[in-house]
Amino acid sequence: MNPEDIKQYIEKLKVRFSEVEKELSDPNVYADQRKSKQLSLEHKKLAKLFKLVDDWCGALAGIQENKELLHLESDEELKEMIRMDIEELNEKASKLELEVRTALIPPDPNEGRNLILEIRPAAGGDEAGIFAGDMYRAYMRYAEIQGWKFEVLDMNSNDVGGLKDVTASITGDEVFGKMKYESGVHRVQRIPTTESGGRIHTSTVTVAVLPEAEDVDLHIAPEDLRFDVFRASGAGGQHVNTTDSAVRVTHIPTGLAVASQQEKSQHKNKEIALRILRSKLLEAIQAEEAAKNAASKKAQIGSGDRSERIRTYNYPQNRVTDHRFGVTLYDLPKIMEGEFDILLNEIMSIDCEKQLSDLLK
Repeated sequence: MNPEDIKQYIEKLKVRFSEVEKELSDPNVYADQRKSKQLSLEHKKLAKLFKLVDDWCGALAGIQENKELLHLESDEELKEMIRMDIEELNEKASKLELEVRTALIPPDPNEGRNLILEIRPAAGGDEAGIFAGDMYRAYMRYAEIQGWKFEVLDMNSNDVGGLKDVTASITGDEVFGKMKYESGVHRVQRIPTTESGGRIHTSTVTVAVLPEAEDVDLHIAPEDLRFDVFRASGAGGQHVNTTDSAVRVTHIPTGLAVASQQEKSQHKNKEIALRILRSKLLEAIQAEEAAKNAASKKAQIGSGDRSERIRTYNYPQNRVTDHRFGVTLYDLPKIMEGEFDILLNEIMSIDCEKQLSDLLK
């Protein structure tokens, strides 16, 4: 990719940048918190892009100037210094090119949001529940490595040390931009600890990554909600007790229901259930909007079909394969220890290249 390839597209973005600046200068825009936040994020992203493009073009120009000097210079000592400068500028240009490619991609509608993470066992019985627990711990470790805040909202375990389900909140910088690639079905192939015959089993878990809704995103009328309280029970509730502390909230118009029994306090469980419900409603609205535009739906990676098998974790072969992007790594233990970046960096690079190719068409 060279500056000429993207010059026309950059010019279009500069026109858009002027439009955004004009909108942000209008005091009336701040009456709509969601719109003003989106415009501010877009302004910040475009300003960063233009700075990166200037730096990248400067590095390329520096390389060309040094090559011309190298051709004219006769002193070997000076020629060696010029070669070192060219090497440094090449490294700088390569790094800046990657950053420009990433910055050229239009912002995700959920950029800047925190998220709600849900993990549930699917096919495979007890082994699926055990793998759901493994995935939960891997994501929790990844959040720790990234410096994000990981908060369990609801968790239910099974009788063999696995999970029936877990819902967590993850907050921090670039949370949704990275974690959106995790939505879908994750398949594991390994010999379960519960298997006495040494046979390899295949099990699956579903992972949902929901953009966390904010107050300005949607209005829910109080009369559209029904609250039911019940007693926390089973191996799952962290605080199984004899009081009716668990809460189920139902959105009457859609029939969508969310329950929480994680906390001892009925009030806290109500807050958690509402928080998850709002995010599920926001996801449903966004999915409906995306479905109206086939191209948009096809381009959406983050909120893809949850029934799609996106990845396989093969323990005997020490292999992780992402089927959407054709990425295979033979470093499964590292990934299960939370080092998802070794996989996600490749995925994001491929996705970025595809989106960039579509844009420049």
